Amino acid sequence: MGRRRWPALLLGLLPLLAAAGEPFPAIAVIIDDIGDNLEFGARAVALPGAVTCALLPHTAHAAQLAEEAHRNGKEVMLHLPMESEDGRDPGPGALTLDMSRDEFLRTFRDDLATVPYAAGVNNHMGSLVTRQPGQMAWLMHELRRRGDLYFVDSRTTRATVAQRIAEETVVPNLRRDVFLDDVQDEEAIARQFRRLLALARRHGSAVAIGHPHAVTLAFLERQLPTLAVQGIQLLPVSDVIRLQQAAARQHYAVAPASIATP
Repeated sequence: MGRRRWPALLLGLLPLLAAAGEPFPAIAVIIDDIGDNLEFGARAVALPGAVTCALLPHTAHAAQLAEEAHRNGKEVMLHLPMESEDGRDPGPGALTLDMSRDEFLRTFRDDLATVPYAAGVNNHMGSLVTRQPGQMAWLMHELRRRGDLYFVDSRTTRATVAQRIAEETVVPNLRRDVFLDDVQDEEAIARQFRRLLALARRHGSAVAIGHPHAVTLAFLERQLPTLAVQGIQLLPVSDVIRLQQAAARQHYAVAPASIATP
């Protein structure tokens, strides 16, 4: 009986110890591509802990699943379709290079309106659009104007400039560190999950993206309840952004003291 109580006890203690100055590594787990399939979408929004749910706009079940995620205490994101360099169809509501600025922003606003409770945005596909400083500046200035949305760079291309433009525009942001399920195999997902935890322990936090595949959901249903006993916090994306911002402020605050004076 005592063993079964440990995860709940540690889950409550971790934020208190972190507030007291004890550094506990944190992860965010984003589940992308929610909205088309109700069965797997419902499993995704019911995952244990503070998983962040990224919903595709204009899909059959996006609004319903966003409402359910919100009721379950999950953070909701708009999974924003963008044109890719390989010509694949990103789906309805995609931002493309042939759009004018007005078309681009109107499409984004229409997309956002279909996903209730969205706290942030990440790109769906977008290996072509996220490498364009002009289009990324349009998006980030719109996020900055609204003042209530963060951005996560899914990093679907190494040439992405999305996070850099977000930084320049002072939009709260972070980047994806790990894709959990590029290979939809349990052992491959387990390897990526171990990599995620190792990065969090090394850097203080790390961000993973997965998808509502049966094998991914089954793995996370088993593994997420074990994080507390491993000394890992599972946090919403917005909390990880705040942790990273606080760490950056602390770094810059102490940096001058490390410079030797003559």
